Amino acid sequence: MSAPAASPERIREVVTPEGVPLRFTLALAGDRAGAFLLDLLALALATLVLAIPLVWLAVRDVLDADVVGAAALLAVFLLRTFYFAFFELVWQGQTPGKRRAGIRAVDARGGPLSAEAVLTRNLTRELELFLPFIAIFAPEALYPGAPLGAQLVALVWMVIFGLLPLFNHDRLRVGDLVAGTVVVREPRTLLLDDLVIAAAAREASAAFSFTPAQLDVYGEYELQVLEGVLRGSDAPGHAEAVRTVADKIRARIAWEGPRGEDAAFLHAFYAAQRGRLERGLLLGRRRARKEPPPPR
Repeated sequence: MSAPAASPERIREVVTPEGVPLRFTLALAGDRAGAFLLDLLALALATLVLAIPLVWLAVRDVLDADVVGAAALLAVFLLRTFYFAFFELVWQGQTPGKRRAGIRAVDARGGPLSAEAVLTRNLTRELELFLPFIAIFAPEALYPGAPLGAQLVALVWMVIFGLLPLFNHDRLRVGDLVAGTVVVREPRTLLLDDLVIAAAAREASAAFSFTPAQLDVYGEYELQVLEGVLRGSDAPGHAEAVRTVADKIRARIAWEGPRGEDAAFLHAFYAAQRGRLERGLLLGRRRARKEPPPPR
């Protein structure tokens, strides 16, 4: 059974640096909350795994209890600070919770998700959630002798920032606003077989030959953009988009072979690059972004 179509209010369109429009479906607030809870559970389990040997060291008097306590606080801080950023960098905008929920963070302008954006959107979570949470339930850890009013302020602060995605059009939290990201539903798997085995691709591949250096110029993200171009034959301005993208790729890879028809060139490049990327994945290599162009 196919998934129900998303409402028009959740559809967003961005234009990539290559001038290609891409459409995304915004993640629901429930999707994001569920993913976050799953990630918190994973954090709790990781904290427990770290706590067991520390407690054992304290019980055996191998380390002083104050040292163990300080090490535990440091470990918890590092875990909650870098857990989200680490997975979003490695899994291109996904944490274990987001992957399970079928959502991911993407660049709101249509480009590849940068490391700076990932770090920014996740470090702000410390101010949005974790620090006020500590201020509510363990105020002495932040400010000895903190008055009751401070806990109330922290609670209001956490509620306001926690509910912010419900009150803006794109379901953005503060980290998204600062980093220029948006959380979307995982799109239908790109890089599908029917493009590669299509007659146009088979015929075009015989007319064009690409070197490994030329295929290494682009990565997985650009290949997905290219598929969007090839699939959008019914979209307005499709012919112009094909011509623009073909010219950009020819210039980028320093193409000196036969020019041929733009669509045939793109089908051939898509088939060749997908094959190279898949062979790289089998060997444990993954290239998600552009590489420097080959020397002329």
